[in-house]
Amino acid sequence: MLDQILTPDELRLLEKEQLPEVCEELRSFLLESVSASGGHFSAGLGTVELTVALHYVFNTPEDRLVWDVGHQAYPHKALTGRRDQLSSIRKQGGLSGFPKRSESDYDTFGVGHSSTSISAALGMAMAAKQQGLDRQAIAIIGDGALTAGMAYEALNHAGDLDARMMVVLNDNDMSISSNVGGLSKYLARLLSGPLYSSIREQGKKILSGTPSMKDFARRAEEHAKGMLMPGTMFEEMGFVYYGPVDGHDVLELVRMFENIRDIDEPRFVHVVTKKGKGYAPAEADPCKYHGVSKFDLDQGIVSSKSVSTPTYTQVFGRWLCDISEKDERVVGITPAMCEGSGLVEFAERFPDRYYDVAIAEQHAVTLAAGMACDGLKPVVAIYSTFLQRAYDQLIHDVAIQNLPVIFAIDRAGLVGADGPTHAGNYDISFMRCIPNMMVMVPADENECRQMLYTAYLQDGPTAIRYPRGKGIGVEPQAEMVALEVGKAKPLLQGKARIAILLFGSLLDAAQAAAATLDATLINMRFVKPIDEGMIAEMAKSHDLIVTVEDNAIQGGAGSAVSEVLVKLDLKVSVLHLGIPDSYIEHAEREGQLAEIGLSAEGIVKQVCAFGSGKYVSQESSKLVSL
Repeated sequence: MLDQILTPDELRLLEKEQLPEVCEELRSFLLESVSASGGHFSAGLGTVELTVALHYVFNTPEDRLVWDVGHQAYPHKALTGRRDQLSSIRKQGGLSGFPKRSESDYDTFGVGHSSTSISAALGMAMAAKQQGLDRQAIAIIGDGALTAGMAYEALNHAGDLDARMMVVLNDNDMSISSNVGGLSKYLARLLSGPLYSSIREQGKKILSGTPSMKDFARRAEEHAKGMLMPGTMFEEMGFVYYGPVDGHDVLELVRMFENIRDIDEPRFVHVVTKKGKGYAPAEADPCKYHGVSKFDLDQGIVSSKSVSTPTYTQVFGRWLCDISEKDERVVGITPAMCEGSGLVEFAERFPDRYYDVAIAEQHAVTLAAGMACDGLKPVVAIYSTFLQRAYDQLIHDVAIQNLPVIFAIDRAGLVGADGPTHAGNYDISFMRCIPNMMVMVPADENECRQMLYTAYLQDGPTAIRYPRGKGIGVEPQAEMVALEVGKAKPLLQGKARIAILLFGSLLDAAQAAAATLDATLINMRFVKPIDEGMIAEMAKSHDLIVTVEDNAIQGGAGSAVSEVLVKLDLKVSVLHLGIPDSYIEHAEREGQLAEIGLSAEGIVKQVCAFGSGKYVSQESSKLVSL
C-alpha cells in the first residue's frame, strides 16, 4: 500500500480503515531504511501514526506542518515524495536530516535547534490571517523541546490571539500524563466532539455581552476539566486543550483532528507516544537508538569492547571527574546534552553536583554565573551551536562581572552529517570580541585536558573549544599541568619563508602541509589573549603568514592575527584559511573540510595559488601539480 502513496494526496484517497496498514508498512520501511543508512531512529518510529493522521486530515502543504527539531520528521519525509531518497539521508548530496525549505514544499520551516516550532507556526497563522487565507498552521513539538523558555513565550503570545493554529505536544518521555486509558480517550473524544463544541460556541455568543460572566464561565470550564485532565495550564494560557490521546491509535487521532480542524481558536492537542515504537531495543533504550550508524536489525547495536582513542568529548568527561575528585566546588551544568557532552560518568559519580537544566541554554549560563558569585566552580558543557542561544547571558551575566565560569564547548567547527544547523563555525568570532574572556583552542587531546585545567585555575571566564569526534591520537597525560597563558608553541621550523599559524584541531593537515611546503608551523593555542610576540617574530622572519582555523574566516582567529600586525605596524603578506562566508551542507566532516580547502592538500594548493605562487619553492609547486 505504501508504494501507492507518493504524496499526501494519494494518502487522502484511502479509506480511514486502511490507515493502520499504512502505518504498519511505514514503520517497517523506516526500520529497514534507517538501520541500513544510519540517522535519527527512535524519534521517527514514535511519530508514524501521528504523521499519517496529520497528513490525512489536513491539506498539506497548503496547511502548514512545522516540526520541532526534526528528529521526528523521517516519516514525514517518507510520505512527502522522498521515500526513495531516504537512504541518502545525512550523506553528501542526499537528504538533510532535518526539515529544509529548499528540499520540499512540505518542509514549511527549516529547523535543527529545538523549541522554535510554536513561534514559527504562529507567525504563519498570523500571515494567513493578514492575507485573508483560509489555512491552518500546526506545530508539532516534543515534551523535551517544551522545556525551553522560547516555547512558553510563543504559547503566551498565541493564546492571546485569534489565530487558526494548533500545537501538538508529542509527549514521548516526560509523560505529563501517565494514564492514556479508556477514560482519557473518552474525555478527549467528548471534548473534541460536535456536541461539546456547539454548546461551547453558543455559550460564548450568549455571554459575549457580559464579559464578567463570560470570564467566569471560561474559568469554570477550565477548572472542571482540570479535575480530570492535565491541560489546565494550557487553558489558562488561552488554548483549548484536547487530550491526552493515544498517539499510536491512528483512527483515534484522525477522529480527534477532524473534530477540531475547523475551530478558529488556538488548540493544544496532547498526544502520548513511545520513542522507538515497534522495535523492542529502541523502546527499551531510546537514547541509545536516538542517532545511529548502520546496524543489523536482528542483532541491534553491538557495543565495541575494543580500546580506542578517546574522543575530545571523552577527554573532557574524564577531566571533569578527575578535577571534581580534587575540588568539591566544581559543578557540571548542561542544557539537556548529558550524553553528547560527555557527562554520563560525572552524573553517576557526582549526582549532587550535576545539573541538567533541560533545553534552556540561557538559564544554564546565568545559573552558572550565580553559582560562581557564591564560591562554586561551574563548568558549562555545551555545544558551540547551542551557546549561540545564550550569547547575551555570556556577555551580560558572566563576562561583564568577570566570573570564573568554564565553558567546555563541544562540536566546534564543522560537524558532518548534522549540517549547517549544528555547525559550530562562529564561536571564535563571537567570543574573542568579549572583554575578560579567555579563549583556548587545543590541537590534540592532551592539550585539551591541560587547557581545561588551565581554565580551572583562572579567576575569570574561560572557553575551550574542541571538535566533534577524535583527535590525532595523543594520549592525555594523567598529571594536570597549566599552560603559560597566551603563549604559542613552535612545532616545525621550515626553510621556506612561510609561517603557518594553527588555531585548533587541524593539526594533522597543518603538519602535512608544512612538511610539503617546508614551512614553519606554530601551534597558537590561545586565541585570546593571543601571542603578539610570536606573531611579530613570524612577521619579521617570514614573507607569508598563513592562518588555519576551523571557524569562520570573518572575525576569526586569522582576523585577530591581522589586527596584531596592524597594531604593531608590521608589513607581511597574510593568507587566512578557514570556513568561508557560506553554509557548508551536510557530509562527512572530512569531506566538508576537503570541500573548503582545509585538508593537507587543500592548504598546500591555496598557499601555492596565493600571490601567483611566489611564496613557494619550485619543488612544492611540482608536488601540488602531481
